[in-house]
This record gives sequence, C-alpha cells and structure tokens, in this order.
Amino acid sequence: MKIVAGLGNPGREYEGTRHNAGFVVVDRLAREHRIRLGAGRGDFLTGSGRIGGTQVTLMVPLTFMNLSGRAVAEILEAKDAAPGELLVICDDVWLELGQLRIRRRGGDGGHNGLASVIECLDTEDFPRLRLGVGMPEADIDMADFVLDRFLTEELPVVETMVEEAARAVEGILRDGIDRTMNVVNRKAVREVPPDSEEA
Repeated sequence: MKIVAGLGNPGREYEGTRHNAGFVVVDRLAREHRIRLGAGRGDFLTGSGRIGGTQVTLMVPLTFMNLSGRAVAEILEAKDAAPGELLVICDDVWLELGQLRIRRRGGDGGHNGLASVIECLDTEDFPRLRLGVGMPEADIDMADFVLDRFLTEELPVVETMVEEAARAVEGILRDGIDRTMNVVNRKAVREVPPDSEEA
C-alpha cells in the first residue's frame, strides 16, 4: 500500500460533518505518526512517512467530494502507484454508526466520492475502508444528512470509530489487507445493496 486517501469536503463549513469522516481518519493518522500534510502538486494536501513499518503517502483531496477522483488520480500518477496500492477511506450510510468494513474492491454504493474515484481510475479494483455514519430517517434528504454534523450524543461512538479506523489502517500496512479484514469486518446490521460492493 503506497497511498491512503481520505475523502471529504475542504473548508471549515464542512468540518465535523458525516461526509468528512475520511478526512478525520487521515488527520488522526497524520498527527499520531507526525506526518505533516501540506499542499501537493495538484488539488490535494499530502504528506509522507512511515506507518506500520511501511513508507506511505497520506492525502486528502481539495476538489470537493464529487470530484475526488481527479485528485486521487493526480496523486497516483505523481507517486507512480497502481490502483491496487491505494486505500480510500470514506463515510458509508449503509453501515450503522461506528461500524467499519474493509473491501478489496467494489462499486460506489451510491457514494459520489467513490463514484468519482472509480470513474477517474477507470476501475473498481482498489481497496477501501468504509466508515459507518448511519442512515437518515425517511423524511430527511440524504444529501442534507451527510453534510450535517454528527449529533452530540453520537460523538463518543464517532471518536471510537475514528480510533478503530486508524488502527485498521495501521493493520493493513503492517499485516496486510486480508488479515486486517478478518479482524475488522463485522456483520452489518443494515443490508448493503447487493450491487454496491463486492468482497
């Protein structure tokens, strides 16, 4: 694994929103491993260092969620990395709040950021770590839900999820994706659409 990309939206107005969960995990990893994120030669912030005994590049796109793929493609080209050497971290409404799931490949599951990455890389064959942010009530618009902040009572679960996600990334880099999948993946309470993800 060469590149770990956390998806989200740049700007203070999006801090703490469900859609920015991927950003938060990358920020946590950067702080813990003393990796400084700075402007890259493209639409992203990036920094390199060692995590789990592996030299890795962390990045967050600055393109906004719907155009995430453009920045991800730029960093892969800059680092001469293949899609299989990329780990994408993103929020997922199809998982219960706090739940994690790692997959080697799959569809976008209705996630615009993943859809953009798939389109720009022209493949679904890249690993992803999905972070459960819950599903809105029937009367709440999905876009409004993911762009809203977590409720105060949800924050302890979110903090635990971010911590576990950071440890999962370390596990992937140290022990490999298959071993880490066996440890991290939990049975989903909410069924994922059958055409959205594959193992």
